[in-house]
Amino acid sequence: MTGPARPWLVLAGLALGVTATNGFARFAYGLILPAMKSEMGWSYAQAGWLNTANALGYMVGAVLTMVLIGRVPPSRLFSVGLLSTTAALLATGLNPDLWWQTLWRGLAGLFGAMSFSTAGALTAGLFRDDPRRNALAIAILFGTGGGLAIVLSGAVLPLVLDAFGPAAWPLCWVLVGVTAASFVPLGLWSAAQLRPPVQAERPARRPLPVLRMLPEILGYMGFGMGYFVFLTFLSAWMTEQDAGAGFIALVWVVLGACICICPAVWRPVLERFDNGVPLAMILTGIAIGSAVPVLLPGGGALVGSAVIFGVSVFMAPGAVTTFVRKNLPADSWGRAISLFTALFALAQIAGPYGAGLVGDLFGNIGVSLLAAAAILLMGAAAALMQKPIAD
Repeated sequence: MTGPARPWLVLAGLALGVTATNGFARFAYGLILPAMKSEMGWSYAQAGWLNTANALGYMVGAVLTMVLIGRVPPSRLFSVGLLSTTAALLATGLNPDLWWQTLWRGLAGLFGAMSFSTAGALTAGLFRDDPRRNALAIAILFGTGGGLAIVLSGAVLPLVLDAFGPAAWPLCWVLVGVTAASFVPLGLWSAAQLRPPVQAERPARRPLPVLRMLPEILGYMGFGMGYFVFLTFLSAWMTEQDAGAGFIALVWVVLGACICICPAVWRPVLERFDNGVPLAMILTGIAIGSAVPVLLPGGGALVGSAVIFGVSVFMAPGAVTTFVRKNLPADSWGRAISLFTALFALAQIAGPYGAGLVGDLFGNIGVSLLAAAAILLMGAAAALMQKPIAD
């Protein structure tokens, strides 16, 4: 795949695709959840179930991508995922029934995984001969792409719900879907710039060194199981602490802004290491951010938690993508990233629903945040054992 003429504009389109398919589709729910839970009378387990359904769809999408990526161009999979995820976001606001919500949360996960996995592989090929720019591009894709969604959602959705009440949750989904739709044209254009030339004969597929990547895989699975709890239940936790809509919006905007700037923080780390150190450092930061609001209650601690969590959370995919790029041949990148995504999604399935059950059992979702922090630290310990893969 030859490099495009305007790689930074192509990167912008891919990053906006991540904003829609990973940011809006996965994390806007955490902001709308308190209103939906109140309107529908859900328990924490039911509320967590919808993100578990999203994670189930995400796993199916990641496995499907891993199967298709050798047969269908990554650019096409990215485009299909972006269009379909946008449609799923709009559909989520049309019916309050749990089966309907489960269906569209699941489909948003499935198509979001398809777009997310291929975005990483496409970005990894933008600057093949420039390690510094490559590390920066990957960091921007996952950091700024995802962070923008949280800034936009956090700045608008709590205030809409405060102004119009919990019954306005469908309006919130429509706003999210329309915003995602505005990103589609540039995203489709970017994918079109990265279509590979037609090959007369498909090269032989080399097996992935799964066992030699096991520490990194286990670390990424720990990320999947632990990080989603914070983003699913953060607003619910703050609502339990009687936080106002303005403060909830502030915390989410700070969280998203820190995600947006995290490429500047982590680029030197991603550039320097070709082992599991970057993922281990990132997971430790996410764990600290998850535990701080419970261990140190108060508004200042919540803002500090948002800073720590935000600077770290979206760099875990960046760390894995950089690890794959530095340790595997280019024709294996797509399959390897899809494998990481599928196993990450498998681990993630248990996170939100299990956290909801723990929250119901203790009558306090803060216990779930601490459990998630412990899982993240175990993932960090596993990732720290990852060595470079020699040729």
